[in-house]
Amino acid sequence: MRYRYWTFAVFLLCGSAFAQTAAKAESRDMELVGYHDLQGRSAYQPLVHRQGGRWIAYIGHHGGLSRNPLSGAEEPNGTSILDVTDPKSPRYLAHVPGEAGKDEAGGAQMVQVCDGSELPKGDKSKVYLLRSYGDTAHEIWDVADPAKPALLTTVVAKLEGTHKSWWECDTGIAFLVSGVEGWRARRHPQVYDLSDPAKPVLVRNFGLPGHEPGASGPVPSTLHGPVSTGAKHNRVYFAYGANSRGVLQIVDREKLLNGPKEPTPENLVYPQVSRLDFPPQFGAHTTFPVLGMEIAEFAKDKDARKRDFVVVTGETFRNECQEARQMVIFVDVTDETRPVGVSSWAAPEKSGAFCSRGGRFGTHSSNESFAPVYYKRIMFFAHFNAGVRALDIRDPFRPREIAYYVPAVTARTEKRCVGKGAEERCKIAIQTNNVEVDERGYIYAVDRANTGMHILRLTGAAREAMK
Repeated sequence: MRYRYWTFAVFLLCGSAFAQTAAKAESRDMELVGYHDLQGRSAYQPLVHRQGGRWIAYIGHHGGLSRNPLSGAEEPNGTSILDVTDPKSPRYLAHVPGEAGKDEAGGAQMVQVCDGSELPKGDKSKVYLLRSYGDTAHEIWDVADPAKPALLTTVVAKLEGTHKSWWECDTGIAFLVSGVEGWRARRHPQVYDLSDPAKPVLVRNFGLPGHEPGASGPVPSTLHGPVSTGAKHNRVYFAYGANSRGVLQIVDREKLLNGPKEPTPENLVYPQVSRLDFPPQFGAHTTFPVLGMEIAEFAKDKDARKRDFVVVTGETFRNECQEARQMVIFVDVTDETRPVGVSSWAAPEKSGAFCSRGGRFGTHSSNESFAPVYYKRIMFFAHFNAGVRALDIRDPFRPREIAYYVPAVTARTEKRCVGKGAEERCKIAIQTNNVEVDERGYIYAVDRANTGMHILRLTGAAREAMK
């Protein structure tokens, strides 16, 4: 076990895809292709899945309440399903209500999708949606017909927390973010075998030493989310402490699945390859591996020309810069037992006077797609009121911004406030919360402040980095 401390309004049928009018978008080498307001729901995680000849977007939402024009009813925010085959004209197909509640206490924030034809024991005619249900459960839905989703099973219920999980479609292994009764952390890993989605099998509960029942002392940072490289690369990258006291934990997947499962401190450490604890002001919301990087700068070097990295993104919590700035940190994990931070990046505040615009300013998350169109070349980051930022990462020691898009606010964009009582002040600002890409190269940005989903593409010089 090693611990390393680093010191450094037109309405369309089946949806309201209305034009934005409140302000102009700001952009450089990134342009808007299509837009949908997502029924004015606060959005968290987008995922785009190819189903037959169509491309379907699944959007997880924070808790809230909004009218669904398809049903005519007020529904708790849950999961939006859209056909984005034509990205210029996204079509809203269905809304699956989530748990009643506000913000992270309700909704259905997380989405993962697998084809039954890929899952080892799945029904080959089916497509399956794994989603969180508020803070209390994980569910699997049959979305073979994305316009008619049907609940298949509840994986686990009576939880005290959920968040952003990961599902390996080729093996069926799912790394869930859960809060199991008796565990000291509100969010920690649970591993399930979902190779047969109709028959979930618990593999084990997991976490950092100190999360387990019966432990004492301070509770370590809670889990935000994992990223797995599957059986082939045999690693899972866990992110703990989204906003502060961030932790990157690299885990041997095979040892995690097949090692001793009793939650003792020794057994929790057993599958750990290494652990990097950041200083208190740095968070770890997303830990995305970028492996096998051949860096042009090192082409003539005798050794270490090829490197492995994990891109760690912290989450900003407070409005108008009332906390330490969260950013992107590039960690060299070529020697996994000795991870080291080598560079960082954040949008310069002065470039847009972002601290005075209202809402949060700073990073939140990165894309998590391994799609070859961008992998090891370009990454996209949700930067709240600074919109979507695109970085050329071909030299992770010198990441370089090549494009950005800050959407326009709309009539639906919700205000963001600081202060209380007579001291309260509120502003309306974009809050780009998450970003994802598809294999065609389209970029999907969703907004926390109810502004909707923006479908984007790179233009100009930024497209050269795709090659």
